[in-house]
Amino acid sequence: MDPTGGLCAVSARSDVRAFPSASDASAAVFLLNDPEPRLASIADLDAYLARQFLPWCRVGERLVIATADMSAENLAWIGAAYKGAHIAAMAPSDLRATITRRFCDRLSEDAVYGLLSKKPHLSACAIVTRNQAVVLCATGVVVAIACSVWPHAIVQILVAFMSVGFAVSTLFRAVLAWLGLDRRTVAGQPVAVCSDDGLPIYTILVPLYREAAALPELARSLLALDYPRDKLDIKFVVEEDDAETCAMAQALATRGHFEIVRVPHSLPRTKPKACNYALRFARGEYLVIYDAEDRPESDQLRKAVASFRQHPRKTACLQARLDIYNANETWLSRMFALDYSIWFKALLPGLDRYGVPMPLGGTSNHFRTSLLREVCGWDPFNVTEDADLGIRLAQLGYRVSMLDSTTFEEAPSRLGPWLRQRSRWLKGYMQTCLVHMREPIALTKRVGVRGVAVIQLFIGGVVWSALVNPVLWLIFLVSCIQAQANGETQIVETLARISGLGLLTANTLLGCLALTGSRRATQFTVIAYGLTFMFYWMLVSIAAYRGLWQLIRKPFYWEKTPHGHGRMHGIQGS
Repeated sequence: MDPTGGLCAVSARSDVRAFPSASDASAAVFLLNDPEPRLASIADLDAYLARQFLPWCRVGERLVIATADMSAENLAWIGAAYKGAHIAAMAPSDLRATITRRFCDRLSEDAVYGLLSKKPHLSACAIVTRNQAVVLCATGVVVAIACSVWPHAIVQILVAFMSVGFAVSTLFRAVLAWLGLDRRTVAGQPVAVCSDDGLPIYTILVPLYREAAALPELARSLLALDYPRDKLDIKFVVEEDDAETCAMAQALATRGHFEIVRVPHSLPRTKPKACNYALRFARGEYLVIYDAEDRPESDQLRKAVASFRQHPRKTACLQARLDIYNANETWLSRMFALDYSIWFKALLPGLDRYGVPMPLGGTSNHFRTSLLREVCGWDPFNVTEDADLGIRLAQLGYRVSMLDSTTFEEAPSRLGPWLRQRSRWLKGYMQTCLVHMREPIALTKRVGVRGVAVIQLFIGGVVWSALVNPVLWLIFLVSCIQAQANGETQIVETLARISGLGLLTANTLLGCLALTGSRRATQFTVIAYGLTFMFYWMLVSIAAYRGLWQLIRKPFYWEKTPHGHGRMHGIQGS
């Protein structure tokens, strides 16, 4: 076999000389110089990363291969693929650094354009397709012409359309919440007992940007996980120009148990692009994403392994619950915690119960690594890559289920960070709807009518409700003022009634959902926060319009949410 070509297994036993370590004198001589570029092929890059080896040089007629995995199984595989090769051990960090330097351009290009090149119809690189632009423009022209011909009738129809859409999408979430609370999808399932020997390698990816202050506490939380240390593949994913975070990550890595993946600068600078880059280096059978402020329950990985083994292979992802540890800090953090409680303890379990497409939360997503690679990882152009990936998994025939475990994280307690984060989320929901509604007939064939309805009402409904809420309030208030000033006319009375009915129905349902999310709080707190939820929803509307503006002006811009400012006192519940 030509070692510069594709890898293939051979049945004959190879004559392999394995050096015990890179410090072995003869092996060290081989590895002193840089590897010969012609010996390594881009076609075999995935094999180099998975098997942790790299063809290094030739000594006479023999090939020297550096590897960071000296296990018997790996040595046998390399020996079968490269007959007669010398095998020399090398430190994992040194080998990764060498592979990164050798294939830096390809790794960076794949992280950005991997999904676009393989599944362009599922990439958010293009905001709207030509067909979507034609439909949007045609709709606008038709509405404009109709308004000029029948102004009163069309205005009433548009207000009714906004009101019904707002009420129906909110009612849909209320029904989902009732279903999710009626029967916890994952609660009560026994966790299979598994010995440490039977546990697979588990990769933990932690994308970081300007998170130096949060890293020490994060490291303590990760090391507190009840999982064998030698089977944890923990990777701090940092931007190469983020010097402060790189330095802190390096200081922690010198103590062991952590690896650093430096992401080369390229655009767009987004969390999903960094995760795609690090995914190529993942060694685990399973993989989870944690954010810098996350505090997962100690047995979460063991529960995930047990749950994956109980689910069919088509279950590609398990979503753990998210809860807030600083809920009692401010009114805003309390409302954020209520929002999370509704989302992760009622709405998502409701979706799981009926096996329909489920958008993921931004963290504590546990994946089968092979299937994550099969669907091309995350979309680097979508700023809510989690919601998009959940829908894409459904489009490609896979399922997402809930995991009976909780990760605690920090809520923004100040308006500025909250507004930036929520704007990004809503902008990403807009991107996700535009991407997955490009081919409505094909989408219906893949996920069914019920799945399409979920995408429209659950993801699209959140955006629609946030956008029309202030419009309906404005129409209602103006109609009431005009009726008082000039006397009621039929058009004014109709607009006031339609908009008022839509607002009353939707805001009542939103308030009920808020009360549902605060069941563990005192009665006074329930009433106080539940009744103010409509003001919180108005802030959501402001964030939605900000996100829409950014979708037009700078669609791929990622607004960073600062972490490490919340107090930990609420970790026992909110």
